[in-house]
Amino acid sequence: MTVFRTSSLAAATLALLALGACGDKKPDAQAKPAAMPPPEVSVVTVAPERVAITNELPGRLEATRTAQVRARVPGIVQKRLFTEGSDVKAGTVLFRIDPASLQAALSNVQAARSRAEANLAQATLKVNRYRPLVQTNAISRQEYDDALAAQKQAQADLEAARASQQTASLNLGYATVTAPISGRIGRAQVTEGALVGQGEATPMATIQQLDPIYVNLTQSSSELLKLRQAMSAGKLKTVGRDQASVSLVTEDGTPYPQTGKLLFSDLAVDQSSGAVTLRAEFPNPDRFLLPGMYVRARLEQAVNESAITVPQQAVQRDNNGASVMTVGADGKVAPRPIKTGSAQGDKWIVTDGLKQGDVVIVEGLQKVQPGAPVKPVPWKPAAGNAATPVAAAAAAAPPANTK
Repeated sequence: MTVFRTSSLAAATLALLALGACGDKKPDAQAKPAAMPPPEVSVVTVAPERVAITNELPGRLEATRTAQVRARVPGIVQKRLFTEGSDVKAGTVLFRIDPASLQAALSNVQAARSRAEANLAQATLKVNRYRPLVQTNAISRQEYDDALAAQKQAQADLEAARASQQTASLNLGYATVTAPISGRIGRAQVTEGALVGQGEATPMATIQQLDPIYVNLTQSSSELLKLRQAMSAGKLKTVGRDQASVSLVTEDGTPYPQTGKLLFSDLAVDQSSGAVTLRAEFPNPDRFLLPGMYVRARLEQAVNESAITVPQQAVQRDNNGASVMTVGADGKVAPRPIKTGSAQGDKWIVTDGLKQGDVVIVEGLQKVQPGAPVKPVPWKPAAGNAATPVAAAAAAAPPANTK
């Protein structure tokens, strides 16, 4: 009985010691919580790069050549010989005008020419007969001079008859109306049986050359002046005429696959709009582009050899302007106000606030606070997006000394 009581007492003592030990460890665990690791952010390291300054300008398409087919002689249209909306070549017969009256006129002037030739022959023979007679005083000098004058008048009449015959022959040829240029012909503006060319050159159809095709662009004179001032100051370099490329986006936002070239810019500013007109030329083999269509053209006008750029998603804007989050040499986040210029693709050109070697946060901005440490990793563009030179440079370069 005594042995059983002693065992129970020993068991109770051990239980109390065990509870005491647990109570001592719990406060220690609460006093030293585990530290959270710094959040991971994607960054780019700023590096100067060569950037073509591209401006997006509105424009309208225009045919390179436009010819209005008109009736050049009066008459009744006998036949239309083309399909509306088709492509025609220069010299293709388009209309036939009744040639009966024109043929009669040609026959008339041909008869007048024959008469003039006969009169000239007669006058020449008379002069040849009088020449030896006047030398022997068989006839008076006045009679010989009259014969010479008649010969010259007959010669002039013959020349006039030849000119009239040539005109009548041309008019007869104009009864067959041909295409003056190659291109696409529109709708017929006259039908068979219509009287044309009576008093004026009646429009009959219009032909437009669509390959290549022009795009007329407008740019504000202030933008053009800023570009030229930057070039004069050496901040930008001009793009050579043969090097400047132009790309098109149609009304529905579809990029046009062919690249065009800049032809010229106007020498004067439009007083009503304050804009300068530029013209570019595009190949149009499939006739996809049509005159009058509204398009937007991306035009390279200058080159910045040492531009500072950052991805657009890295830039934050508020009432105070634009800013980015940077990672300092101590690995902590610091906001940086910046000034941006134009957008080039998916990047902003930074004109002030950043320099070579600065580390800018692109992704993970929602996880950072100014002054907090972060873990920077190189930023990789999303799949399917073309990596920009800045992104490629950032991915290749390690971040600045971070902890």
